[in-house]
Amino acid sequence: MTDVSTGTSRQTASSRQAEWMQAPVGGGPVTRPLVLGTVLLISLLFLVVPLVLIVVSAFASGAGVFLKNLTEPTMLHAIGLTLLVALLVVPVNILFGMAAAWTVTKYTFPGRTLLIALIELPYSISPIVAGVAYLFVYGSQGLFGPLLEELGIKIMFALPAIFLASLFVTAPFVARELIPLMQVQGTDEEEAAVTLGASGLQTFWRVTVPNVKWAVVYGAILCNARVMGEFGAVSVVSGNIRGQTTTLPLQIELLYQDYNVAGAFAAATVLTGVAFLTIIIKIAVERMERRTDETQQQG
Repeated sequence: MTDVSTGTSRQTASSRQAEWMQAPVGGGPVTRPLVLGTVLLISLLFLVVPLVLIVVSAFASGAGVFLKNLTEPTMLHAIGLTLLVALLVVPVNILFGMAAAWTVTKYTFPGRTLLIALIELPYSISPIVAGVAYLFVYGSQGLFGPLLEELGIKIMFALPAIFLASLFVTAPFVARELIPLMQVQGTDEEEAAVTLGASGLQTFWRVTVPNVKWAVVYGAILCNARVMGEFGAVSVVSGNIRGQTTTLPLQIELLYQDYNVAGAFAAATVLTGVAFLTIIIKIAVERMERRTDETQQQG
């Protein structure tokens, strides 16, 4: 009787699972169209329409005006400064993220949880607050301000301040991608490599890096997009000096305040293009990662 009842209960559970798979939660004739329609409508109104409006407004006066706005000296300087900051910040964040993830996942030490919280701190702090904090540290009236003035070192309202603020805001991106992955992977492969005679550097480059390379690339992509779009912290520490310390987001604000709507939308189109390019690269990286995983599983 026990075997019969057990077999019956298993058949009942299997039938219920099959019914659920055929008609999942929210898959009814009314719920499904309602949910999909709501999501599509919200996406259309709050995501697609504003982006389309940016492009349309940028070309409203013609392609000639659009190109003229993009080739203005102050615009070119803003684009170049934005690219320069990204080229400086992203590699540093990659190195920091890998070092932080290695420290958190490969070692056990007092304060490990606190270190993880500190790494994630920029996520919970407003960028403007971060900018003000840097003013209190490196400004002329700040903690190190008088000493820096005596040494002739200028940080605030110059490129170093933009670099530091951008670095603070984007610090968690690579580390946040690596820490969960490296925690799941554990230390077995590294320990095996060391047992076979590999040095620490060899273990890192030949074992650890190949296992996390896609996470590093993904984190770098997100970090780059965030750097180029940062406004709050940079607006505080840069001084917003036209043609000197204005990044592309700050340039958009200045153009809009000057009632140069066409120029503002032209600059916004550049950032929009960067966003779309980021999404395309992100999708490509995810597909390559899936293909690599499938190849490893088949092998």
